[in-house]
Amino acid sequence: MSPIPKAELHLHIEGSLEPDLAFALAERNGVVLPYASEDELRQAYHFDGLQDFLDLYYSLMAVLRTEDDFAELAHAYLARARRQGVRHAEIFFDPQAHTARGVAIGTVIGGLSRALDEAPAAYGITTRLIMCFLRDQSAESALETFEAARPHLDRIAAVGLDSAEAGNPPSKFREVYAQARAAGLKCVAHAGEEGPPAYITEALDVLKVDRVDHGVRCMEDEALVARLAAERMPLTVCPLSNIRLRVFDTLQDHPLRRMLDAGLLVTVNSDDPAYFGGYVHDNLTAVTEALGLDEETVRRLAGNSFTASFLEEEEKKAHLRAVEEYVFPGGV
Repeated sequence: MSPIPKAELHLHIEGSLEPDLAFALAERNGVVLPYASEDELRQAYHFDGLQDFLDLYYSLMAVLRTEDDFAELAHAYLARARRQGVRHAEIFFDPQAHTARGVAIGTVIGGLSRALDEAPAAYGITTRLIMCFLRDQSAESALETFEAARPHLDRIAAVGLDSAEAGNPPSKFREVYAQARAAGLKCVAHAGEEGPPAYITEALDVLKVDRVDHGVRCMEDEALVARLAAERMPLTVCPLSNIRLRVFDTLQDHPLRRMLDAGLLVTVNSDDPAYFGGYVHDNLTAVTEALGLDEETVRRLAGNSFTASFLEEEEKKAHLRAVEEYVFPGGV
């Protein structure tokens, strides 16, 4: 039986680049990787923190050159997502990481869109595409990226903010988010992972986000927790990522259960699954075991993922019915 139906709302498509595909694309595009084998590359997936991860993450992107490469990357993720019970995916991509290498933004969007257009028929998955700005780049670079993307905005549902959080507050990107909202796009932003709770507040008040990505450090601020609960602000939490990047020492230390108990609209996601040890259902299974979550709580998390999505209300209702009707095979 397939896993419980769910949406994935925090997935960096570049972070789904598995070693086998990285080596295949490197060979196709004449890129020499500094690793002798797939196993040696996997051994590099041990990180001291966010920046350590980002260094490897950006270096491996060198293998992505053509529309076909981006389409193949997305197809590989979607095939795995289907096996993980995903019915809807809202997918991040980082155009600046590609345009800096001479890859046109239209190449990136064109390749991803080809795969996403085929996803409902091929995988039973609907999708949205979220264009992220690299927060350790300048505000001017973000604005230039948004202008370059204007001809493609019909393919983009929202803008986001990712990469190195410390020292790069959300307010730095006030202007580009205002332009995105004026263009009718939804807004999300990474906040409160590496950065402090104050960054979550800035994302809410300055960027006027519809959803907060990560947000786990909100638990350090009782007033912020109360606000997030009252506003039903979704938080896209990524448990295995939080452990791999040393946000928390172990899954048993993870605040997900406390977040739920505080009334927060929490979802479970995989972030960069090729690097962090699991896709979305792997994350849900791991945190369920570590925190002793019961069937009702797992069902709540799955339902939250659709509630927090950018789907239309009628689509959400259909998915929520599927979650309620799901029968767990032999318990959680």
